[in-house]
Amino acid sequence: MTDAPPPPRGGSAPPPEGGASFVDDGPGTVLPTEAYTEWFTRVVAWLIDYIPILCLLGIGWGVLVGTQETDCLTEVSGYDLSESCATGASTVGLLTIGITSIFALVYVIWNYGHRQGTTGSSIGKSILKFKVVSEKTGEPIGFAMSIVRQLAHVIDAVICYIGFLFPLWDAKRQTIADKIIGTVCLPL
Repeated sequence: MTDAPPPPRGGSAPPPEGGASFVDDGPGTVLPTEAYTEWFTRVVAWLIDYIPILCLLGIGWGVLVGTQETDCLTEVSGYDLSESCATGASTVGLLTIGITSIFALVYVIWNYGHRQGTTGSSIGKSILKFKVVSEKTGEPIGFAMSIVRQLAHVIDAVICYIGFLFPLWDAKRQTIADKIIGTVCLPL
């Protein structure tokens, strides 16, 4: 008698030696719903992820509004005296909103593309201790697919934001974007 493990079934890879890992036992394998990250936790992580963006854009808009320039034109005629004023954005305000918008975009690409793509967790997900992984491999999905996943959330929003509510009743707690990309959110 040997100590060799039994051959894999149905062409799947043999289980890894030592330690627990994500193992897909084939089609139809679903962990219990409790094993996936709750909807409320995902919402709070999203809010945490967007705090820096709101701060950056708030600074930009604050400078834009605070530095507005007003020009008034007074017209005098034989019958009327009228004054009209126009308020417009200053150069400083436009530059500030432009620069802060670029910083916000760079942050989103870094947080959701690089950080979440390579580690599975954005800043908010790290704080709340969960990660986004491939449904099939259990590994982070990489930079490009992480960005595509974020873009796929547009589909969640298009149908009256119902796609974002899917985790409330879905067995794997997935949004429509998660289903399209093939990802799940699991606790760390």
